[in-house]
Amino acid sequence: MKDEILLGDEAVALGAIHAGLSGAYSYPGTPASEIMEFLIRRSDGGKNFIASWSVNEKVAYEEALGVSFAGKRAMVSMKHVGLNVAADPFMNSAITGANGGLVVVVADDPSMHSSQNEQDSRFYAQFAQVFCFEPSNHQEAYDMTREAFDVSEELGIPVMVRLVTRLSHSRSRVQPGPPRKQNTLQYGIGKDWTLLPVNARRRFKILTEKQKELVGLADKSGFNSLELNKKNTSLGIIASGVAFNYVLENYKDQPELPSMLKISTYPLPETLVAGLVRHVERVLVVEEGYPFIEKNLRGILGLPGKTVLGKLDGHLPLTGELSPEIVRQALGMKPREKLQLDDFKLAGRPPQLCAGCPHADAYKALNKALEAYPQSNVFSDIGCYTLGALPPYNAINSCVCMGASIGMAKGGAEAGVYPSVAVIGDSTFAHSGLTPLLSAAEANTNMTVVILDNSIVAMTGGQPTFASGEGLVRMVGGLGVKRDHIRVIEPLPKNLEKNIQAFKEEFEYRGLSVVIASRECVQEVRKKKRSEIG
Repeated sequence: MKDEILLGDEAVALGAIHAGLSGAYSYPGTPASEIMEFLIRRSDGGKNFIASWSVNEKVAYEEALGVSFAGKRAMVSMKHVGLNVAADPFMNSAITGANGGLVVVVADDPSMHSSQNEQDSRFYAQFAQVFCFEPSNHQEAYDMTREAFDVSEELGIPVMVRLVTRLSHSRSRVQPGPPRKQNTLQYGIGKDWTLLPVNARRRFKILTEKQKELVGLADKSGFNSLELNKKNTSLGIIASGVAFNYVLENYKDQPELPSMLKISTYPLPETLVAGLVRHVERVLVVEEGYPFIEKNLRGILGLPGKTVLGKLDGHLPLTGELSPEIVRQALGMKPREKLQLDDFKLAGRPPQLCAGCPHADAYKALNKALEAYPQSNVFSDIGCYTLGALPPYNAINSCVCMGASIGMAKGGAEAGVYPSVAVIGDSTFAHSGLTPLLSAAEANTNMTVVILDNSIVAMTGGQPTFASGEGLVRMVGGLGVKRDHIRVIEPLPKNLEKNIQAFKEEFEYRGLSVVIASRECVQEVRKKKRSEIG
């Protein structure tokens, strides 16, 4: 097997392929999207294995679970907030158990580069009581993913692999191992998968009884390592994931390392943790994300006679990403010399819609139409169009989570907001917008839903959408929206006045209306032209 230079996401994907993957499912979301992009390229159109985008993360998880129940190996991947969407099947699959190996890859986004929060998925693993791997480099991302399938089948439960942005989106050399064949189709004990109370109680007891086995597996894992400095007992460091690299970087020019425990699996390796704590006076916990390890170490009463340092006492920041320099400060080391560029001022470069973006023309028309309604509120959703919150548009008032715009607009309308407007993209509508629109249609709520249909999942790189064009119009009608109040407009500068009028007419209608602004993403149009030329 030749070495490959891979993104962290791609290392995970290759590890899954070489572990005998049969089916992989995902919904695009940064920083996890490249996992499925890589799998689709290597699947050879489904000849090697199934690699498929799903309508949302919940559906993706359930599709992967179906593969596992059939005895084959499956992977589902998503960003951290996507696990919120998939939480129902995720939590319950820990109780049903897995048949074929089931690996859940979650890419967290510390510092919120492209997310609403800094959620730490290790808490989900603890909540579901499943095993979790956290790689610190690209080789571990590959190796841990391969091992995660084995552990899943050995323990009969789903296993999580937790990534963070810096690992997902950086590149390094990976040495692959020999591929494993896919599992053959098999059948498990079906009653375990039917969570009637009588079965669920029995299965939950089995899951709780496995926890000692999980801890023992963590203690024996070769991905965890404890090195004690016999000559110096003043400080011990517990580091996990990419944060382990930041610690090592600061000690590369030091004569010796302090006692150090590298943690790469959860539940925590209790024997190794105890071994470090007994040996040192102070413990510094360095981890990317929430103070998960630190909270477990401190407990309620703390460690008598020991000092625990980390995020909770201010040695490290509670928010944002870690860096070697931040960790260096926590270690009490002198800052490295750096070039000062105080007089070199860069202009601010906030994100913006692409030149020629159809959303820009839709927002211009919407803003003009709303000028006569000073009490209006525009509830937006997640996608490129969220940039409508920024100048020069200043067109939206909210962005919370996938699909929330329609539900919030319904609630706002029922509280008296008029016009109450929801703005949602075609992919986000398919992901989480159908059910709130069904609710609004049943009540015929006095509100207007604007679906910005650019025929693609644009923000995450141009993945396919499940609701666009005429199919989207039929879908909206099928949910119960009156056909006379489903308007399709083309957001172009030449249509500005006509589109303004369409919005005004639907605002005046005292009931539910849907305006679909339909025009292909300008970047996708350019890609198609380049491919035709090439």
